[in-house]
Amino acid sequence: MRFDEIKNRVSSLSIVSSWPQMLVLVERVVHRESLSVWEHPVAACRAVGGRETDVLPASAALLCSLISIHLVDDMLDDEPGGDFRYLGVGRAANLALAFQAAGHRLLEEAEAPAAVRAALQASFAQMSLATCLGQDLDSRELASEEEYWRVVGTKTPPLFCEALRMGALLGGAPVSTADQLADLGRVLGCFIQVSDDVTDVLGTPARADWNRPSNCLPLLFALTAAHAERDELLRLSARAGEPEALAEAQKILFRCGAISYCTLKLIELAREARERLARLPLRDPEPIEHLLEVHMRPLCSLLERVGVEDPLALVAC
Repeated sequence: MRFDEIKNRVSSLSIVSSWPQMLVLVERVVHRESLSVWEHPVAACRAVGGRETDVLPASAALLCSLISIHLVDDMLDDEPGGDFRYLGVGRAANLALAFQAAGHRLLEEAEAPAAVRAALQASFAQMSLATCLGQDLDSRELASEEEYWRVVGTKTPPLFCEALRMGALLGGAPVSTADQLADLGRVLGCFIQVSDDVTDVLGTPARADWNRPSNCLPLLFALTAAHAERDELLRLSARAGEPEALAEAQKILFRCGAISYCTLKLIELAREARERLARLPLRDPEPIEHLLEVHMRPLCSLLERVGVEDPLALVAC
């Protein structure tokens, strides 16, 4: 699906088309091949035998939801580059509400039976409500891995879960198949969150995760597990903005087992996702297989970095 079509669907909505700031925020969004969540409904729709054009309303609604989520998330995280810095908190919050409403309006325009449109609205509302809870929970300092998984379960998976469900419904799949794809999306969402945590904590320069270590799985593990360098990591993490301190802290994450632990979790989630895919009654599983393969590339790169010769074989076991 052409990304311009998705953006145009949003921009052409009444009110949106006459609201300059909404148009700017829509136009600014950049597409990334298969890693953009608005492509997930397309993959699900094609997998169940539907046409890409059938799923355009869901993809456009998800684009609106992502813009809304980012507007709010930046405020909750007090992000230095957040749009609220120049818009003001009130206007940013108002725009976030507008994009959520636009998502519902787009789904109402779907060329589908009334029962399917109602199911789409319920799916989008459930996704929004769960994600808001996850954002609220994630705005606090976490005290344990149990809390981490609760936050992850509410913040990230609902987006991918409902994206696949909506795509399947618009592709004409029965509710049972849409539910199974949604379950796959839940696992995929957990995988993506942990994968992002690992990528962010190993990136340079230091990313925001170092400022809130208890909300990032590798840092949470490294700062709560018993190991000889825990105090040193705590000291270095406070200086993560300094290249040398960051490099040494990242080495400790490998030595203390934090990266190994996260890698094990990622392998478990990747295998679970593939097992769920194998059980799905799809006309063409290739679009979902491709989706999983793209999301698993960071894990494969990490495994190659530590000397695994065939990462895909390990993930598929």
